[in-house]
Formats: sequence, structure tokens, C-alpha cells
Amino acid sequence: MGKGLLDLEKQFSFYGAYHSNPVNVLLHIIFVWPIFFTSLILFYFTPPLFHLPVFGGLDLNFAFISVVFYSLFYVALDKKAGSLAALLCFLCWFGSQALAAALSFSLAWKVVLAAQLSCWTGQFIGHGVFEKRAPALLDNLCQAFVMAPFFVLLEVLESLFGYEPYPGFQANVHDKIQEARQEWQTKKQKKSS
Repeated sequence: MGKGLLDLEKQFSFYGAYHSNPVNVLLHIIFVWPIFFTSLILFYFTPPLFHLPVFGGLDLNFAFISVVFYSLFYVALDKKAGSLAALLCFLCWFGSQALAAALSFSLAWKVVLAAQLSCWTGQFIGHGVFEKRAPALLDNLCQAFVMAPFFVLLEVLESLFGYEPYPGFQANVHDKIQEARQEWQTKKQKKSS
């Protein structure tokens, strides 16, 4: 278990406290990775920071730098699930770059806008209608933009395969989520009375 930003238990329990309704969780599983993917499409059009003369020329732009950052961060959080998340990040990068090149900027930004609006709307509906709690991005932007793809992957791995980064992780996180949700309920009741 790490400290601060790399404390996976702390980070995942914070996320989990905002995502306990099964429909909201499902909506996040459906929409978070497409947000990441379509962001990379838009980032394809940023100017290259470096050019590597490999594979016929590789421009290292904001899309590539973002994928490297996300991948390294996820592996630092948990080597096994983080490696899978890093692989998914790079697959998103390859796919998004190919799609962006095929679409060109004049069409790509419209596709990205439509996808982003749809995906964010789905998530806000999940929070407003099903979770009945504001999204975590209002309290922690890092959670919303950096950790969400990894956390929805962890949720899928846990529910389908019973994956735990280490023994006792799920039980510890569950206890912290219950505590955080109880604290939130208490604050909510005080505000309404």
C-alpha cells in the first residue's frame, strides 16, 4: 500500500463512495473508456513534441505523452491490473491515431464532440438519476480524468474474475466506502434539516 496519490485502497474507496449504484457503475464502465479514446483522437492533432525516426516516423504528441503518463501511473498503482490498463491505453492510442488520420480534423472534432457529449451525459444521468450524488469530479478532478479508466477496469476484473491487487483489498475498500457513504449521508441529513 502506497501513500497519497499511489495509495490504491484510499483512491479506489474514494471513487467507490461515489459509485455504489449498480446502474451508475455500469454506465461508467460503458462510457469512461470511450471518453479516453475520443480524447486521444483530438490529441492526435496537437503538434509533435518529438519526432522519432522509427516505424517510418513516429510523432510523439500530447496523445502519446498522455498514454505514457496514464500507463506508468496505472502500473505504479498495481502491477498486474495496471499492466492490463497500460495495454488498453496503448491499444486506444493506436486505434485513435488511425481513426484520427482517416477522419481528418474537420470531421474528427465533430465525432469527438458527439461522443464526449453522449458519454458525459450518460455519466451525469448515472449520478443524478441512479446514484443521487454529484460526481467525484466536483471533489477531485484527478479522479475524474486520470483514475476513472483504471477504476472501471478494476471493477470489471473484480466482478468477473474476483481480482484483488492483494489479499484483503476488496474488504478494506468496502469498509472504507461504507464509512465514507455514511459520512456523506450524515452531512446530507444535516443540510436538509
